[in-house]
Amino acid sequence: MLRYRVKSTDALKRLRTDQDGVVSFEYVMLAACLVGSVSAAFGTGTDGAVATVLTSGVNMISAAISGAVGS
Repeated sequence: MLRYRVKSTDALKRLRTDQDGVVSFEYVMLAACLVGSVSAAFGTGTDGAVATVLTSGVNMISAAISGAVGS
């Protein structure tokens, strides 16, 4: 039983001093924030904020070109 306690204590000491896991966790958090912000900006469907602005912009440009050509 003492052998398992020593092994677990050593493992916990190594985990406490290991900084690689912290950096990996920070990258996971950064990726989650990026996915959330891109999802919020573009939306999950055709009714997202950016999609709506782009659609209305293209429609206004098409109307301006049609008005200038006269057809």
